[in-house]
Amino acid sequence: MSNSDGSVGAFASDIAVVIPSFNSAPWLPSTLDALEEAARVAGITVNVIVVDDGSTDGTAELLRDRPASHSMAVSVVTQGNRGRFAARFVGASTATAAHIILLDSRVLMHPDSIRYLLERLAEPGSLRAWNGHIEIDEQAPLIGRLWEVLTHIFWRDYLAKPRPMHITLDNFDRMPKGTTLFAVDRHLFLEACERAWPTADTHLVSDDTSLLRALVAVTPIQIDPGFAATYRPRTSFGPFMRHTLDRGTLFVDSYAGTTLARSLALIALAAAPLVGVLVIAIALVAGQAWIAIAIAAVAVIALGIPPVVGARCGAPRRALLAYALFIIPFGLAFWVGLVRGLVIHRAAFARRQPSTQASEVSP
Repeated sequence: MSNSDGSVGAFASDIAVVIPSFNSAPWLPSTLDALEEAARVAGITVNVIVVDDGSTDGTAELLRDRPASHSMAVSVVTQGNRGRFAARFVGASTATAAHIILLDSRVLMHPDSIRYLLERLAEPGSLRAWNGHIEIDEQAPLIGRLWEVLTHIFWRDYLAKPRPMHITLDNFDRMPKGTTLFAVDRHLFLEACERAWPTADTHLVSDDTSLLRALVAVTPIQIDPGFAATYRPRTSFGPFMRHTLDRGTLFVDSYAGTTLARSLALIALAAAPLVGVLVIAIALVAGQAWIAIAIAAVAVIALGIPPVVGARCGAPRRALLAYALFIIPFGLAFWVGLVRGLVIHRAAFARRQPSTQASEVSP
């Protein structure tokens, strides 16, 4: 994204921000305000493309009535509800800028983020793709903090001490990554979309992991706490559980077929609860209650390990409390999503081939 002489003038003057949005009317105004402030601090203007992904909450009207006092140009692309992967692709395809920043609709960009990004891009050897550092809103209700226990375990190398790092194929699974806040060459992003094109309904496909795996195969991705935003998670039980169920399904699409070990692990995760319940039932019928008690004890111990490890890896106390309160319904919803994913994404367990179906969702 930098010029050969190290300048970032091309990026600063030729940039679009793509925001996929589904029923995000309560969040979008503050998301856009934070983005506008970050652009002001950086001394640039940005063109924003909001892809209204079949919203029913008046999102398009909200954006149309945005006060004229705002200096940031916001255009709206509407489509039927096809999921975030398709929405991002459509937004990037609609943009004419050479560079894009992907930004989710529930995210508050930090004021210095764009300025910091542009300064780093001026340095020799700057990478072509930047993954934002995402913080969870500390004011979020407990239900929104549970994921932090798991992320602090699996991404502990980075989260224990956030610092500029490269995401590569070698450390891909151990690093935070996602398109919540992401800066990249537009054509590089579109090419990665085509290589990672989903084979199933785009509502329930990996909206970022598979895409970023395709991207990192071409270029390392920079993650840097200076390029940062705050994510506002779902704040009530029902929406969080529905989101968790979907994440279970997307988890299968993200990792099925990438290695034999991961494929077997996914099948084992789906089968283990069923096998456990079946063995307990047989043991009780046979009068062998001790077997049922032993299996239940193993399950309790297994559920107790993540918060212990998470605490040692720096997971916040509120996240640990959220885990203790919600792990049972969370685990059930994720497991149901996982089983659904095994059915929907069964073709993903075979080696994936590049797809040429991108035209199906092009504007």
